[in-house]
Amino acid sequence: MAAAQGRFSDGADGVDGAKESSVPLPFRRAVDGLRKARLRPGIEIDPTKPPQRLAPHAYALEAAVVDGEDDLADGRLILLHDPSGHEAWQGTFRLVTLVRAELEPEMAADPLLPEVCWSWLTGALEARGLAYGEPSGTVTMASSHYFGGLGERRPATQIEIRASWTPREGTGGVPDTSAHLAAWCELLCQVAGLPPLGPAEGAPGVVSLPQRRGPHHP
Repeated sequence: MAAAQGRFSDGADGVDGAKESSVPLPFRRAVDGLRKARLRPGIEIDPTKPPQRLAPHAYALEAAVVDGEDDLADGRLILLHDPSGHEAWQGTFRLVTLVRAELEPEMAADPLLPEVCWSWLTGALEARGLAYGEPSGTVTMASSHYFGGLGERRPATQIEIRASWTPREGTGGVPDTSAHLAAWCELLCQVAGLPPLGPAEGAPGVVSLPQRRGPHHP
C-alpha cells in the first residue's frame, strides 16, 4: 500500500495492461484523474489488477483506512469504460465498488444502519455536486459467533457495501473521476467510523458512526 498520506504509491503503471495507443483518450484522462486525486490522510491506496470481461477497458484501485497498524476499513473501486455505451449504465463510464469494515456490537445493533450506509455514498456524491445516474447496490451485515476453542472471542459483525453508479460525463466526455474518488474515500472513512471532512461534513441525511480506534481484538 501507499504511505498513509492520501496519495498513490509510485509505480502505478498502464491502463488495463494494454498499450497506451490502444486505449481511448477519454479513458486515459479518466484514469489520470484518479491518479492525480489528493485524498485525506490515513488512506492507503494502490492500483490493482482489474476484473476481466466487465467492460472493454477497466482500471481498479484498492484502499484501506489505517490507524497505526490497524485497518479500520478496506475496499476496491473499479472504473469501467465502454466507448460504445452500455444500456444498463446509460453512459460510457461506470464506477463499481466494494467496501468492508468490522463493526462494534452496539453499531451492528442499529436497525437503520443499512439505510445510513447507503446514504453515506449518495450524500458524499451530492455534497460535491457530482452528477450521477443509475445507482444500485446492496448493504450486507454478516455476524460471526465463536465456539469451542474460540469461545472467548466476542461476536463480530462485518458490514459490506457493494454499489455501482454512472458518473456523468463532463468536458471532453470525461467524468470528474478525482471528485468521485474523493467521495468514495469519504464513504470508506465513514464506514471506518471517522468523522466526515470537507464538503461532506454536515451534509443532509448523512450520519456518522461513533469514532473508534480499530477493530476489536479478542
